[in-house]
Amino acid sequence: MNNPHLNEFLNLLANGRAEASDELRLPSLNELSNELGISVARLREQMEVARAMGLVDVKPRTGIRRLPYRFEPAVYQSLAYAMQLDRIYFDAYADLRNHVEASYWYEAVERLTKEDLQELQSLVDSAWQKLHAEQVHIPHDEHRRLHLTIFRRLDNPFVTGILEAYWQAYEAVGLNVYAGYEYLQKVWEYHQRMVDAICTGDFEAGYQALVEHKDLLYHRPHPSAEAGRLNGQPDAPSSRRNTP
Repeated sequence: MNNPHLNEFLNLLANGRAEASDELRLPSLNELSNELGISVARLREQMEVARAMGLVDVKPRTGIRRLPYRFEPAVYQSLAYAMQLDRIYFDAYADLRNHVEASYWYEAVERLTKEDLQELQSLVDSAWQKLHAEQVHIPHDEHRRLHLTIFRRLDNPFVTGILEAYWQAYEAVGLNVYAGYEYLQKVWEYHQRMVDAICTGDFEAGYQALVEHKDLLYHRPHPSAEAGRLNGQPDAPSSRRNTP
């Protein structure tokens, strides 16, 4: 049965014979046009919508493939537009992300495997190495991967999509580039506490570190001369907003 709120192509994708988590190779544009009873031009328009939502992949050699469902592409498309309208929308989304992480903390950490715990500790170690090096580097990749690893075992694509879109936005507004050295030290002290607590099974202590660390982010310093020390970059221009 078709959904009246979806166009012809999206209905075809959703009603595919394969499981939603599986890839599905689709016929050519002409074949799809005939099957759906719409023009190729209209089909191309509908396909571009699906592509922007991360639902299909279209390549010359492999043709059209339905991709496993992910929420993040559609979320980030809307979020990117909102942030282009006004930077304050990032702050509102960051607040949503903070509440999502706090709400799903216990469920997420209880599902982590031994391998996940080892990866978390490795990320913390890597971050400290970057911060203690003679030429300091911002451990942004470790920051992103640490948070996403903690919540990776949740069987909920909508939660995962919200969290993944946050990091896309975080990079889009430049928060992965500048940060005061003392601020980064404090952030990673909290990350260390979170990971240590998870590894020892003290999930309440880890939750408290998570919440306190979120409060710290709201006091993130404006980019300053200190930021130039990080990654060997020149002094950063002053920021319009004091954003986590």
